[in-house]
Amino acid sequence: MAQPARMTSVFANFRQYLLGWETGGRPGHGVDLFRSGLATPQFNGVVRLASPAAAKATAVAAARRELTGVPWWWWVGPDSPADTAGLLRRHGGREVASLPVMIRSLARPAGPLPTQSGLRVEEVRGARRLAELVSTYRTSMGIGPALQDAMARIESRRADNGDIVRLAAVREDRVVGTTTVIAAHGVAGIFLVHVARAHRGQGVGAALTAAALRVGRERGMDVAALVASPAGEALYRRFDFTSVWGYHLFDFPA
Repeated sequence: MAQPARMTSVFANFRQYLLGWETGGRPGHGVDLFRSGLATPQFNGVVRLASPAAAKATAVAAARRELTGVPWWWWVGPDSPADTAGLLRRHGGREVASLPVMIRSLARPAGPLPTQSGLRVEEVRGARRLAELVSTYRTSMGIGPALQDAMARIESRRADNGDIVRLAAVREDRVVGTTTVIAAHGVAGIFLVHVARAHRGQGVGAALTAAALRVGRERGMDVAALVASPAGEALYRRFDFTSVWGYHLFDFPA
């Protein structure tokens, strides 16, 4: 896949994941926007200006209006018009994070699935396991238990055309790690890689990453892609992921 086409596919996959947190239809206003209603910015925001020809100042004002009342981020990647970051700064935006986008070809396997004593990685099925999955990544993200039920409800209602695979690392019948794979646009997008604090440093993240890569290959995807946290970047490099692009996250202080 040529690099421009690969970038287009990767960011189409990321938009599909992020826009999946939307809880209802929403007018375009020149932006790709989602609002879960959850009181945490990971699940509300703008993915990009939908068109370089959009009335940019109007689009920024519309996004701020649509997202009033919830914390949110504006994701600026290479699929956004080149002047987006400057536009947001001029309208009060503040850059809060810069995160690498990493990719890996799926033409070759990830190698043997790492094995840890008493640990298995399985596909999440059923309401109980889904609730445990949400509880694990919610706690890892520092989100309080008050949002548990709403997060589980929204997670269960995500549009699924057969391209979502949720994986749980399980030890002693308890979920100790999570990830979600979106297999779409030729890309295995890897999201929500989280490990319960008491189980970190024990190979759980590696087992989840290897399992996600296996899902991508089984689904016939060309590449795997993810947005790396500072804590996870070294792990992904061990699996031959390479940083090729990045996201800049902006918020708008009240």
